[in-house]
Amino acid sequence: MPSTNVIMDLAKVMVAAAWADGVITNEEMNSLKDLLFHLPGMTASDWTEIDIYIESPVDEAERQRLVENLQSSLASRADQVLAIQALEGMISASGGVNPAEQAIVEEIKAAIRDADVGLSGRLSHFIHNSVQRRSQSVQGAPNRELYLDDFVKNRIFFDVNRRLEQENAVAEIPEEKLRKLSLAGGLMARVAYVDRKVTDEEYQQILQALQENWGISQAEAALVSEVAVSDIVKGLDYFRLTRQFFDSTTEEERVCFLDVLFAITTSDGQASFDEIEEIRRISSGLLLTHKQFIDAKQKVPRDKRVF
Repeated sequence: MPSTNVIMDLAKVMVAAAWADGVITNEEMNSLKDLLFHLPGMTASDWTEIDIYIESPVDEAERQRLVENLQSSLASRADQVLAIQALEGMISASGGVNPAEQAIVEEIKAAIRDADVGLSGRLSHFIHNSVQRRSQSVQGAPNRELYLDDFVKNRIFFDVNRRLEQENAVAEIPEEKLRKLSLAGGLMARVAYVDRKVTDEEYQQILQALQENWGISQAEAALVSEVAVSDIVKGLDYFRLTRQFFDSTTEEERVCFLDVLFAITTSDGQASFDEIEEIRRISSGLLLTHKQFIDAKQKVPRDKRVF
């Protein structure tokens, strides 16, 4: 039976190969799940390590790093056969690939065949446990797993950082402030998305709130707003979002934040019952009192809310 390391590294390479055409299909995801069936006792943490690559495209440098990791994990001919069969099975399930994608798959298969699984290879695996082998070309390759904790606990901050990296930009906002802004953006987007859509007015209100309440530039606010709205549509862990925001704010900040949330509900008309209830749930999650919630609600003109 292949080791856990082989299965995990192979799964990441399969995701990287699936991203070759810029999209991961349901068929490719099913092939990945078939592979992971070989991994007994797979944990949520294991899946998160793979999900971080499913979340956004994998570029050439990062793909090469993942392939080298897989080469280092392969310990037998059986491991090589499994890896090649899994890749071919994914291609077959997806109904074939274009020439450019095929070239990438063949490149990966060649790297798998070239892996040293003889005696010298087994010795290198032993050394690999303490000193991981890397070629000069991929030493500086992206490694999103370094930010796995942010991926789990503050997805918006993780995605904002990824955007900044991809654009070779540097945030002028201190990291801790950017983390707080990302959480605030997520909660604002959550209220706006209660009716399963975010209107232009709601988006503009989120943008304005970030600028006015946290004193950041329009470009910085736009980046956080875009990522927050995009991520909330895909789904975020509500408990982590509120807990992390609670941990990074004072009670005074949280009370004032209720006013910001209510401003979003009225930006495109009247605050609906569902929107008000969503703010109530957020208020409770932030450990604010019912009175603090009611006080904030009553600041909204009566004709701007349903109750």
